[in-house]
Amino acid sequence: MKTASFRILFITLSNIGDAIMTTPVLQALHQIYPDATIDIVGDRRSGQVFQYCPYRGTLITKDKRAGFIGSVRFLQELRKTKYDLIVDLRTDGFAYLLRARARLTKQRANKDKLHAAEQHMSVINRLRKDLSIPAPTLWLDESDEIFANKILAVLPGADWLTIGPGCGGPEKVWPGERYRELAERCSGLFDAVILVGGQGDVKYADIIKDGLTRKYLDLCGKTDLLQVAAVLKRSRIYIGSDSGLGHIASAVSTPTISLFGPGSPERYRPWGRQSVWIRGADNDIRNISVEQVMERLHSHFQQIVPSRQGV
Repeated sequence: MKTASFRILFITLSNIGDAIMTTPVLQALHQIYPDATIDIVGDRRSGQVFQYCPYRGTLITKDKRAGFIGSVRFLQELRKTKYDLIVDLRTDGFAYLLRARARLTKQRANKDKLHAAEQHMSVINRLRKDLSIPAPTLWLDESDEIFANKILAVLPGADWLTIGPGCGGPEKVWPGERYRELAERCSGLFDAVILVGGQGDVKYADIIKDGLTRKYLDLCGKTDLLQVAAVLKRSRIYIGSDSGLGHIASAVSTPTISLFGPGSPERYRPWGRQSVWIRGADNDIRNISVEQVMERLHSHFQQIVPSRQGV
């Protein structure tokens, strides 16, 4: 099939973790239509995931704060182009307001309890039946790589445990005292500890740092999405709550342990063979013990964690 003039509109999701779990679909579309122009619709946050995708066309930002008039103008602007194919991974029917020769949309909620990556891929299965699910990915710029190399140069060694202590709500946050104990008990495995997160996670990082005897670097509130991705790319392992950071780590091929209280890890855990999870009893993250995390660390990551004494 000649695809040089083939135009695709790819409509992704809003939350960072959700957007990352749509990247396998984007990669598959590129495999099927390697010469197609793929425009991407995202919002201010999720658009960062695709900023440096080497085969994207125009990155179109939808402003959720634009109101009714702004939404109408946004729709009018998109309707100026007639696409050969629209792939919409949302369920609001927006694709049917746009001009296209063909549309593939997510028609309903995830009633089959598939993992989100599997459900997203099912939307385009009719294009090619033998599609496997590519690993989620995140494309970095050289400036992000340089940033990470420079800021991490103060740490000893190169085997670093990165912790993401925060999350969207307090019910999803593992106690900071346990992260601190975990970091201390891992002293024989890792050279240093890195703390990552947004400005709202500073208070959780402060609890971990209080009394921590390990060498650490606190980056909470000090990086943007792609900078923290570059930091995670250089980490030996990431441990944190059910948040976008786990998906970012997985997208740069860093092994992860995700800690769940409420939520559905079967459907929303980071996708990939190097990602595992623990759910607290009674869906309460506070019921996860440090010992459980240590056991999971040893049992699932013996091959990727350096073999050392002292744990």
